[in-house]
Amino acid sequence: EDGAVLIVSSTSWTPDEDFSILLDALVILEERAVRYNGSEELCGEGRCGFPKVVVVVTGKGPQKKMYEEKIASLKLTQISIVTMWLTAAEYPLLIGCADLGVCLHTSTSGIDLPMKVYDMFGCGVPVCAVHFDCLSELVLDGTNGRVFRTHQELAEQLFELLKDGGDGKALEKLREGVKGMSRWKENWNENAKRVIEQACEVKGETLNIGFLLVAVFPLLLVLAVLCSRIIT
Repeated sequence: EDGAVLIVSSTSWTPDEDFSILLDALVILEERAVRYNGSEELCGEGRCGFPKVVVVVTGKGPQKKMYEEKIASLKLTQISIVTMWLTAAEYPLLIGCADLGVCLHTSTSGIDLPMKVYDMFGCGVPVCAVHFDCLSELVLDGTNGRVFRTHQELAEQLFELLKDGGDGKALEKLREGVKGMSRWKENWNENAKRVIEQACEVKGETLNIGFLLVAVFPLLLVLAVLCSRIIT
């Protein structure tokens, strides 16, 4: 739809991700958008009002049908919510078209970071992500995304980021923050290269294979997994 902004979220539709947070936030956002469009805030500013919002949710899982029924019961006019399942080739294309991503992942271990955020950052898309203990290692609130704890906070963040049609300074600042993140080559040189060099102490033609297998192979395996998920 012309002039609409696109929000993308992916979920496994399990109790681990409370999708009601996003739905409740969108209900509040709808109310604020309607009030904003009917207010005098727009007078003389040359704006067309709060934009239409399209929310695409990808993934499949046991609670998908339940939430689709909840979505169907919502009376939204400013916001459209679509659920779909995408192939591995289609998924990055959708993310690349998004203005903003939403992540509802919370770590059960407290130490794992959501791969979906890596996917979004890899496509240059800033993220609103629900808080958990180690999230700050990836999402820097106000720099490359926003961090929320409640659906009210998420609604407020979405309103402030999208009220200028996705072209405002707040969202552009987050986009620039994502662009400024180090990419695969820089991360490799910074974190892995020196380990490889230490492992490959060559004396004549003798390679420290034992050290290489024990210390480096697990690192290479992790990096390979990350590389397969990040769009560079």
